[in-house]
Amino acid sequence: MHEFVSQRGGMSRRTVLATAVTVGAAAALGATAPAAALDRAGAAPDRADAAGHTADWFAAPGRSVRPKFRWWWPDGLVDPDEIAREIDQIADAGFGGAEIAAVHHSIRDKSLLDTARYGWGSGPWRDGVEAALRRAARRGLTVDISLGPSWPTAVPGVTPDDDAAAQELAYGRVSLAGGATYRGPVPPPAHRAASGVTGERLLAVQAARVETAHSTRKETGLALDSVRDLTGTVTGNTLTWTAPAEGDWVLISYWQRGSGQQPESGPHTAPAAYVVDHLSAAGTSAITDFWEHRILTGSLRRLLRAAGGAFFEDSVELETEGLVWTRRLPEEFEKRTGRALLPLLPAVVLDDSNQVFAFDAQLTRQIRHDFWATVSDLFNRHHVRALRDWAHTLGMTLRAQPYGLQTDSIASAALLDIAEGESLGFKNLDDYRCLAGGRDMAGRTVLSCESGAYNGAAYSTTWDRVLRTMGGAYAAGVNQTVLHGFSYAKAPESQWPGFAAFSPYNGTPGYSESWGPRQPTWRHAEDVAGYLGRVHQVLQAGTVRVDVAVFRQTGYSATGIGASWFTSTGVPLGWTHQFLSGPLLDLPNARVAGGRLAPDGPAYKALFVEGDFFHGSTPTLALDDARKLLRFAEAGLPTVLLGGFDQALTPGVPAPGETERLRDVLDRLLALPTVVRVTDKAAVGDALTALGVTPDVRHSSASTLLNAHRVTEEADFYYLCNGKHAETVKPPVAAIDHDVTLRCTRGREFVPYLLDPWTGRAERAGRYTRRGDEVTLRVALRPGQTAIVALGRPGLFGDRNGNRPHAVSSDADEVLFTADGLAVRAAAGGTYRTRLSQGRTVTTTLPAVPAAIEPGRWHLEVDDWFPGPDATRTETVRRNLVLDALLPWSRISGLADSAGVGRYRTTVVLPDHWSPAHGALLDLGQVSDTFRVTVNGRDTGPADRMRPVVDVGPLLRRGENTIEIEVATPLVNRLRTTRPEVFGSVARQDHGLVGPVRLVPYAQSTL
Repeated sequence: MHEFVSQRGGMSRRTVLATAVTVGAAAALGATAPAAALDRAGAAPDRADAAGHTADWFAAPGRSVRPKFRWWWPDGLVDPDEIAREIDQIADAGFGGAEIAAVHHSIRDKSLLDTARYGWGSGPWRDGVEAALRRAARRGLTVDISLGPSWPTAVPGVTPDDDAAAQELAYGRVSLAGGATYRGPVPPPAHRAASGVTGERLLAVQAARVETAHSTRKETGLALDSVRDLTGTVTGNTLTWTAPAEGDWVLISYWQRGSGQQPESGPHTAPAAYVVDHLSAAGTSAITDFWEHRILTGSLRRLLRAAGGAFFEDSVELETEGLVWTRRLPEEFEKRTGRALLPLLPAVVLDDSNQVFAFDAQLTRQIRHDFWATVSDLFNRHHVRALRDWAHTLGMTLRAQPYGLQTDSIASAALLDIAEGESLGFKNLDDYRCLAGGRDMAGRTVLSCESGAYNGAAYSTTWDRVLRTMGGAYAAGVNQTVLHGFSYAKAPESQWPGFAAFSPYNGTPGYSESWGPRQPTWRHAEDVAGYLGRVHQVLQAGTVRVDVAVFRQTGYSATGIGASWFTSTGVPLGWTHQFLSGPLLDLPNARVAGGRLAPDGPAYKALFVEGDFFHGSTPTLALDDARKLLRFAEAGLPTVLLGGFDQALTPGVPAPGETERLRDVLDRLLALPTVVRVTDKAAVGDALTALGVTPDVRHSSASTLLNAHRVTEEADFYYLCNGKHAETVKPPVAAIDHDVTLRCTRGREFVPYLLDPWTGRAERAGRYTRRGDEVTLRVALRPGQTAIVALGRPGLFGDRNGNRPHAVSSDADEVLFTADGLAVRAAAGGTYRTRLSQGRTVTTTLPAVPAAIEPGRWHLEVDDWFPGPDATRTETVRRNLVLDALLPWSRISGLADSAGVGRYRTTVVLPDHWSPAHGALLDLGQVSDTFRVTVNGRDTGPADRMRPVVDVGPLLRRGENTIEIEVATPLVNRLRTTRPEVFGSVARQDHGLVGPVRLVPYAQSTL
């Protein structure tokens, strides 16, 4: 059998354009509100907590909390009809939106893109954006748009020599013996200027004496008191200077010039776009002016208010062989510190990211702190805040990845409407916790994640892998997923199954993934979208609760550097933490009440301060920050300090007497009864206990269980995941099964509900114990599996079991609430005793249970995918096989290089004594990648990918029962044969239903 499957389908161009009138009317409503607050479908906003905690609130989350895609376009070489179709594809699969990004690393011959006619920002590109927004408005989706083509942010019309372009400070050097005279040109830059940079300006020339005592393996030591400014002696480009007789000397020149950096994988425009200065108002104005005068037509402005979401900026990857610079940096440094920058420049100048010179070690650290703190202030003031405020004038928000420079990304996250991290660049969960601290102290809601980018995994990425990655990220504060990614259908040079932004990538498969109808697993993508949306729904509801705030003197992210004790010891015991930096202590939320910092959320129970990991773990505190910590502790905030804070230093160069004033403040801090100082990180836990601080989640021993806690007016929500701190950590996570104690912060009358993010069901827990404001229940999770527990009033989710007694113990396998009341379930017949919360014990006799059944023969029908007549169409070949044993397709004759969709059918016979008291779990064992199960022709609905076990009891009957399992695979095995030049090096992968598949009967009876 041959069949064609196409990415095409949907509305005609005429129909898409006809929606403009409807969109125009919708745009008139709420015209000045940021897009995040707008209703995309004309109804009430579907914020995570807008509707109250009904069953539908959880089961059917709105579009605003659904996952999104990064949507890759070949610049403006797009067709509005196809754009509308792809919006339909995303909507039909249950996702909430997409982010338009011009990315085409896979296209080798960029001339085929014809940037003069179809570049980023061109008329055809705008037509595509308008088509996307029109269709998104009809479908209730939101469309985000990257601020420039690819990354870092750049716009055409800026030349490398403009003040608005990214700047660098290059250096040159000449060594000079004591008493020697130098006559000649000013030392030229160590590196030539980038292509396109035509001018460079001499900023300064200095001489300094070499101080070998300050030298390191890579840095030449200098004496600060020897630095001399020779700039005024330069004539033309010639310098004459005689060194003092004492010691060796070095002449240093500093050259300010454009970096000449262009966005990734360009050109994207004609004329070429250059990266803007991210530290100046001129750089930001270049972005906003281009949008205002070259892109934002009247119709596009209206459409942004109807369906626009956020402007987006990727990580700040400014590339230079010198030092990131901006023209006003010396002036801003002096304004911030009261000291001139130029005499201190040797300590900060860089050569291909390496430090070149150093003064005394402590002084050098302090100078570098002050320099990068100034850069951070400029970045946050002129770039982040300015772009955010401009976005708001258009009804848009700003979402950005605020890291890449040595700037305070924690403070940036507090400024952004939506901060974003990434699963590729972040080394572990603490990188997310940095951004989450900024988000939550500023009272914002969403922390986004660029999710599922894996090098070399194009067309071999499984949804399983993505879900495992996100499981831990959600526990660390993430609550929005932007999947990497969805590629536009076709582009020059593209081959089946269509254009892919990053594949091939330098001749290799490149970065994953190009999701969409080109993937066999897309037929089950709605299940994944529903799961992610429900997780987001819960994790965006109400406000976050976190046990401990970790104060970080240097607010970097994407470093992988965690917190002493908490990361390695505290988290496995149930503790949660986030990172704060100095600027967050000035926020309105930075107050203490009832012993909590930021009492309205995150309501930290304690503050933990340790040495600066980024500077040799030196115990440092800025004087202003120390005064704020003292005020917090005096107001009753428990505080633990690790290290020699009785002899703390300022992070920057101190003003006269500043160190003494700092230590006086810290002496007063350490004398308070709410403060404990320890010198060994192993003592941190005991210090918290001594201060009366305990976590909201507890278990008796260390576990790989991760958690996140949210609180609404009606319930406490706990997200639980069996995950790990970093994906690369070994050994792999094992299954867990132990009791967990959760604290309820809302009211006395509460019961625990189990919320299944795969099915959307919310059911009251049948077995647990309660003591005061705490509830203890059993948690059993396979690796990567998640669970959600809600503690709320009886009947919160519309069930009729809210006020009924529950079990506190039972020797049955499971106790659960059903439509008929409390029931026990067991895999074997017999008599079981269950003690109820009212104190009485109930005895239940269950009938004999048939043995587990492992089907021996399967009929397998495979729709095997092949390239069709063009790059976007797929031909399927139907194959029928009979299997006496389940094996991966790679080991089945005729399927070794197959990819597509397989339907496995088998028949099981249940005995005559099968009764309504019986049921069964269908355990699929190993299955890859996505699946759906039907029993006797009835669909069982979505099932947990991390635990592929389906309760099929209500669908079974005595006698013959037909079980069908539909499995969809990634494409990589087929691409190994159809495109061996790119995918031939990828090992053949094991996909399909591997099993063992077992039908495990149980007996169940209502108490």
